[in-house]
Amino acid sequence: MGKEYNFKKGRKGQFPRSTERRGFVAQMSMKKKFKGITEVKGGIATLNLTPGRRVYGEKLVTLDEKEFRMWNPRRSKLAAAIYKGLKYMPLNKSSKVLYLGAAQGTTASHISDIAVKGIIYCIEISPHALRKLLEVCTFRSNMVPVLGDASQPQDYLHLLEKVDIIYQDIAQPNQTEILIRNSEFLLRDNGYVMLTIKAASIDTLVDSEKIFVREIKKLRKAGFNVLQDIRLSPYEKEHAFVIAEKKSIT
Repeated sequence: MGKEYNFKKGRKGQFPRSTERRGFVAQMSMKKKFKGITEVKGGIATLNLTPGRRVYGEKLVTLDEKEFRMWNPRRSKLAAAIYKGLKYMPLNKSSKVLYLGAAQGTTASHISDIAVKGIIYCIEISPHALRKLLEVCTFRSNMVPVLGDASQPQDYLHLLEKVDIIYQDIAQPNQTEILIRNSEFLLRDNGYVMLTIKAASIDTLVDSEKIFVREIKKLRKAGFNVLQDIRLSPYEKEHAFVIAEKKSIT
């Protein structure tokens, strides 16, 4: 279970571009807390696994002689989901995670900070993005970069083990089907998926809300218990974040 992070609006009712902008204070519920995620200076942060090193230009903050990396909700959809009221966080220090569409490692690196004793298998199809990802993984022993096509899990199946969580952030029309296929091969029973639905990548002619409902139905039909779905505006327009649990086969 976790904290809910909500911003007060400013004079014109607009959300801030920075979580630290003056006048915008994150209101935290102290009754709920995500392990590995800390409230720092009105925002959220993770304890830096590699002190002194940044991944995407994020601010480093020292608190109680520990270094934290501020987690920007405009650079990470998982951070945006937390700010928008994410209630379920399956990540823990020992989590095994398959990350589909890791790009240059922005969100994956924060997951790495949380799953310090776990492992994050980072699948990325772009050689250009992979070069940056390799730099990040060089200093993070719990991140494993894999050049591969997420739509073809059979190609990297032999490199991986079954995981506790599949996190997906890819821009494909069949992104939900790709997630389901990977889960069939690599997600343990009662494991979790965390899916970013990008409406514009699926169909630009259909209302985004209709797309979100349709894609969530696909997860349910595939045997997932959908725990929560969140709209990520204003951080990401026409994006939804879904967390679901794989039902065990009895």
